[in-house]
Amino acid sequence: MVYRFADFTLDESIRQLSSNGAEVHLSTKAFELLTILVTSRPRVVSKNDLQERLWPETFVQETNIAGLIAEIRRALGDPASSPRFVRTVHRIGYRFIGDAIEEAAAAQAPSIRSRMYLVLDQRQIMLMEGANVVGRADATIQIDSPGISRVHARILVHHGAATLEDLGSKNGTYVNGARIAAPHTLREGDEIRLGTIVLTFRIAPTVSTTETVYK
Repeated sequence: MVYRFADFTLDESIRQLSSNGAEVHLSTKAFELLTILVTSRPRVVSKNDLQERLWPETFVQETNIAGLIAEIRRALGDPASSPRFVRTVHRIGYRFIGDAIEEAAAAQAPSIRSRMYLVLDQRQIMLMEGANVVGRADATIQIDSPGISRVHARILVHHGAATLEDLGSKNGTYVNGARIAAPHTLREGDEIRLGTIVLTFRIAPTVSTTETVYK
């Protein structure tokens, strides 16, 4: 589904939040939390419910949710003192108070596209359409390495092209040995280095979008 509120669009199919056509970055957990609130509107979602849905069978501090709410508010420009979208219900939880329009994702005719993936130690990591965030935590692609930041880089796959962008990481993002300072279009065989981790960007033979890509 696609949800539109004010200047924002939340697209569940590609896991992306955008504003006036430009992507608004959210960590994986923050995006999931915002989606829960939007789809549950106008009901209040309790903190316990959020914990169970975001971290099933895992104990986390209540401050983790507060941190994600703060991240969402920064992304939406939504101050806690006078919220337009996310309201705190003290001692209970949170609820989405904005006016959202719900739409079905537009159906697309079958087309030919490429499968894109990363190779890490002979392991293939498939890239999905939309934003693929790479980092140690709260990322689409999680890589546990000391040299990789919590949210390190992002690969945006859109209309058959892949663009790599550093997300303010401590150790930088490199393509073929050169550090990138702006979004960089990836090409077949490009070597990506994040800290001490080296990945290779690959493009598989084209397939129809009606075929099964993942096994």
